[in-house]
Amino acid sequence: MTPQAASKKNSSVKFTYEDYLLFPDDGKRHELIDGEHYMTPAPSTRHQRVSLNLSTLVQNFLMQKKIGTLYTAPCDVVLSDLDVVQPDLLFISAARASIITEKHIQGAPDLIVEIVSETTRKTDEIIKRKLYARHGVPEYWIVDPELETVKVYRMAEQGYVRTAELSREAGDMLSTPLLPGLQIPLSEVFA
Repeated sequence: MTPQAASKKNSSVKFTYEDYLLFPDDGKRHELIDGEHYMTPAPSTRHQRVSLNLSTLVQNFLMQKKIGTLYTAPCDVVLSDLDVVQPDLLFISAARASIITEKHIQGAPDLIVEIVSETTRKTDEIIKRKLYARHGVPEYWIVDPELETVKVYRMAEQGYVRTAELSREAGDMLSTPLLPGLQIPLSEVFA
C-alpha cells in the first residue's frame, strides 16, 4: 500500500501518538501526519547506501566538532500528538539537546533529511515539506538517489525557501550553516 493509499483509507480517522505506539513492528515505516497513517515498505538497497554514505560523512564531522547529535531511521520524531515521523536522518544541535528523550525526539530537529523513492516522492516533496515548515524545522534536505540531487530548504519568515538544488553531475558540495565547515561532495553521497 502506498503512503497515499494508506492516508486515503484512514482519512476519516485521526490517529494519535498513543495509537501509533500500537502499530505493528512489521519492518515497514509507520508515520502519522495530521493524524493520518502513512506506511511505506523498507527502503531499497540504493536508498540504504545513500543513507549510510551521508550519515557516515556527517557523523565523522560531528565526531570532531561535537556540536550536536545525528540520528538515523528508525527514530521517532514526535512533532505533536497527531504528527509522528521517522526521517531518514536528523540532526539536533547541542544547544537543543533537551528535545532528545530516551524513547524519541520530542519536537522539531534542527535538520531533517529525507531520501526519496518513487513511493515516497509526493509525501517527501509536498506533505512532509509542509509539515516540517509548520513545525519550524530550520532546514530540510530532500535527497534523490535516482536523479543524484539534493534540494535544500531553509526556514525564512514566509516559510521554507529552496536555497539550493545541488547535483552530482555539476560536482556540487553540500553544506549548511547548521554545521559550519562541513563540505560534502555529492560524488561521495551517491558513490
